[in-house]
Amino acid sequence: MIRRAVLFELRIYRNLARWVARRPDVRGGEPFGYAQLVTPVLCLWIFGSAVETVVVHFILPWEGIRLVADIVGIWGLLWMLGLLAGMRTYPHLVTPQGLRVRHGGNFDLKLPWEIIASVTTQRTNLESSIRTLRLIDDELFVAVNNEVNVRVVLTEPIIVKDREVTAVSFLADDPKALVARAKAPATP
Repeated sequence: MIRRAVLFELRIYRNLARWVARRPDVRGGEPFGYAQLVTPVLCLWIFGSAVETVVVHFILPWEGIRLVADIVGIWGLLWMLGLLAGMRTYPHLVTPQGLRVRHGGNFDLKLPWEIIASVTTQRTNLESSIRTLRLIDDELFVAVNNEVNVRVVLTEPIIVKDREVTAVSFLADDPKALVARAKAPATP
């Protein structure tokens, strides 16, 4: 558990560095974003946190506590920026080998074309949760803001988190374009 938390934290900073350097990870594929829905909300949180950090700095009279509050405030800002950066720099990819379903720098599922039976648009609103990845029955949901809009049905099950999965649903900013591209993967 601690190892996973540390890796998650390190990936947040890697995402941020990649975003600042304008180096999205799109090697060998056509990117399809999924951050459009949450970008306004995250930007509001980032702005609010930035204002809060400055205000708290000026209203706290104790130097030691002010320093701790500044560090925690800046850490929170970097963390939220890194979360948004991950969504921007690790888009879903349609490649000649298959479909890559991603979420930030923390999740990357490669689905080869040989095991994909169909790719369709299918909007689903999931029950509210802070979890991005959810296994419900034999389907994996990679949700953004508790929503998915693309569904991939597999010809054979794959193992994800020690469970068999026969379908994968995820969110894309332009689901129709992703589905159209997935139906013609060999063309450039």
